[in-house]
Amino acid sequence: MTATREPVLLHRTGRAAHITLNRPRALNALSHEMVLCIAEALTEWEHDPAVETVVITGAGDRGLCAGGDIRTIHDDARTGDGTASAAFWRDEYRLNARIARYPKPYVALMDGIVMGGGVGVSAHGSVRIVTERSRIAMPETGIGFVPDVGGTYLLALAPGELGTHLALTGAPISAADALLCGLADHYVPSDELPRLVADLADLPVHEALTRHTRPAPEGELADRREWIDACYAADTVEEIVQRLLAHGGTAASETARTLLTKSPTALKVTLEALRRARGLGPLEAVLDQEYRVSCAVLATDDLVEGIRAQVIDKDRDPRWSPGTLAEVTDADVERFFTPLGERELGLATPDTTQEVAW
Repeated sequence: MTATREPVLLHRTGRAAHITLNRPRALNALSHEMVLCIAEALTEWEHDPAVETVVITGAGDRGLCAGGDIRTIHDDARTGDGTASAAFWRDEYRLNARIARYPKPYVALMDGIVMGGGVGVSAHGSVRIVTERSRIAMPETGIGFVPDVGGTYLLALAPGELGTHLALTGAPISAADALLCGLADHYVPSDELPRLVADLADLPVHEALTRHTRPAPEGELADRREWIDACYAADTVEEIVQRLLAHGGTAASETARTLLTKSPTALKVTLEALRRARGLGPLEAVLDQEYRVSCAVLATDDLVEGIRAQVIDKDRDPRWSPGTLAEVTDADVERFFTPLGERELGLATPDTTQEVAW
């Protein structure tokens, strides 16, 4: 392959090393190969004194990354035994944890679309930059899946029940809302990004940021916080939907209707995963839980059906099984959290409770 066709481009400019996700036609969707390439680069740069900052961007003008390569996961779940997907997630989740504890500044330019796996390679970084073009989401319930890549960890930390709202609906959010939810740190106008990147070659990160950060345009979630917190504090998805419908506002009612289009199983497992994540402790323990859940989802009909409807056939008419929330029992949900024995991800250790400072 020529250099321009490599799925990940690596280069250095001054004190900064750069990762460019390079599949613009696929909106830089992550493959297993890309995950391994990023991990290898981070290992090399961690021990290179000439590299003081790592910067990750996406090729093209549409966004950083739309998520994992779900077509490959669809094919593996439909015709394979799931081992390829499990191996991909194992390395991807390890990369997410690695990014979260990277000892050098890791600057993620979250410009444009940043979804699913794209959140995993950016929102765990130490310097997360959004723009007026940012559209950030964890849309997994719409394909019969559950937020992963540490998404349940991040969303469980969001103020009030904002994270529950984003996890269940999969709604994309703007820069201001990403800042409010703790998914980003700084706002920089998109036309300032080239100058910021140029400054990172010569300056410490905080000095470069001082030159280019601006107040973010107003978001939506702050004004909706009252009804979001009240409705999503319910113990079950059914009660959440009932509270949303009873609230009376247009936005709440539309949210209820949105939820009813998602996979009933995915909704209930997502709510349980979020609530458990709040008590699990460090990111690594939550990633261990997400790995159990993801492997269990591979055996469901909804994952294959959801990807078929949204990505393969694009008819946007998935036929979920079970088809209603009432049909998904507590026992059904509990099965997604069954320990995997020797197949556990096994990231959580006593050392993972130590914070990394830079």
